[in-house]
Amino acid sequence: MNTLALVLSLALQAAPPEKPLPKPAAQAAQKKAPAAPTEDVAAATQAWQAERLQRLTSPDGWLTLVGLTWLKEGEQKAGSAPDSAVPLPAPVPAQAGTFVRQGDTVRFQPAAGVAFTLEGKPFTGGVLKTDEKGAPDVLRLGSVSFQVIRRGDRLGVRVKDSEAAARKQFHGIPLYPASADWKVEARLVPDEKPRMISVPTVLGFAEEMKSAGTLVFTVAGKEYRLTPVGEEGDGELFIVFGDETNRDTTYGAGRFLEAPLPDKEGRVVLDFNRAYNPPCAFSRFATCPLPPRGNRLALRVEAGEKRAGDH
Repeated sequence: MNTLALVLSLALQAAPPEKPLPKPAAQAAQKKAPAAPTEDVAAATQAWQAERLQRLTSPDGWLTLVGLTWLKEGEQKAGSAPDSAVPLPAPVPAQAGTFVRQGDTVRFQPAAGVAFTLEGKPFTGGVLKTDEKGAPDVLRLGSVSFQVIRRGDRLGVRVKDSEAAARKQFHGIPLYPASADWKVEARLVPDEKPRMISVPTVLGFAEEMKSAGTLVFTVAGKEYRLTPVGEEGDGELFIVFGDETNRDTTYGAGRFLEAPLPDKEGRVVLDFNRAYNPPCAFSRFATCPLPPRGNRLALRVEAGEKRAGDH
């Protein structure tokens, strides 16, 4: 995410004369060099939000999510026909192909004459890579695409359509006014030993995620704690949190926040101006994590994105 560059002041140095020269009045009153200007929080937040909305409204963004079907063992027909086991939106043909689940493996066989592509090349059938260990295979036909996702022991077909009404009718997300008061310095207290935490999801079961420690910070003189999650190589901390604004002005299930890794002293800046809605705020077909135990703050975090969407 881009941030505004800080302007560094330069001081000219010269060898001192044998006797100090008299200083001009304005210079004499200046006891030290001016401090570097602080970041314009409003401008930085606006730039962040522009990037956020660009991703959200992209042809593969969350606003294009139109379907999710959990696969059973065996064959399941896919297409735009009303009785399809795996519904796909028009203009996909009524009979588009067949999914076959065998344990942890999913194959897809396009119907005769239906020209799906994978990475821009014709896909004639075969095993589909899930999202379990990275980027999944994405099959495309016109404006429609789908991929296989894994959640626990479930395998599902996630369907997107770049022509989805949610994308076409999107009008933005309301925000709290940006404020430097909500850029909070925290310290990351490492766990004594590596541990996994249970993170609930909207699917009704929990996922085990690696704890990154405990973030300890103070707001209005009171101490609060949040547990971020993260895997080695992520390059940032990921926080799922709730707060008292969820009752009236922000998404009821909580929000997401990303933060940089700590510096050498363990310090982390939590910029709540960048707290954002999870995909579930925009689509009932998303599979979002919910705040884990201890990540619901007894505090009104009046910063970041407000409630948006109908889900």
